[in-house]
Amino acid sequence: MLKLYYAPGACSTASHIGLEESGAAYESQALSFAKAEQKTPEYLEINPRGRVPALVIDEGTIVENTAILDYVAARYAPHLMPSAPVGRARAISLMAWFSNNVHPAFTHVGRPERFATDVATHDNIKATGRDNFLAALREIDGMLAGRTWILGDAFSVVDGYALVFYGWGKRIGLPVEELKNYTAWKDRMLARPAVRRVLEREQSILLA
Repeated sequence: MLKLYYAPGACSTASHIGLEESGAAYESQALSFAKAEQKTPEYLEINPRGRVPALVIDEGTIVENTAILDYVAARYAPHLMPSAPVGRARAISLMAWFSNNVHPAFTHVGRPERFATDVATHDNIKATGRDNFLAALREIDGMLAGRTWILGDAFSVVDGYALVFYGWGKRIGLPVEELKNYTAWKDRMLARPAVRRVLEREQSILLA
């Protein structure tokens, strides 16, 4: 049995959606960041980095959304990733950009202390992160022009990852509704039963 450790509203929503869409049988356990449950000795045995998501499989634990989503598609739902090598490479490239650039931009907004110990710089770090994150959302909006899903005509595990950032933009008051392609795509995502089940389970801001 697969077991996913996640935090409601965190980037782990991407893996949560991927698993739900795959149809694989799995258990899930929510961790409260407010209670620092990701730092408990029990969880650190599962993921020593103290982060989510973490997917426990028979062979051990897989961490990081990009790896988990690629594994879930390969193992349980090949239709959720492009089958051609170039298509798969582009999907992984996009998820790597999400992980390495889009997510850190948002982290600068909420966690400036991770990037500078001088509190006098924190307001500037937050403002710069906010600008960079909005620029990334606009880039995603451009990607979705003329497309049904983030990679084209076929839904993939990458779509669940892209949904995370729309929700984060809404959370910090960015004008996400002005991003017409992204917003129309978000509405298509919310119409998917598997996506909605996950968002209801996580009490997502996207359902507010």
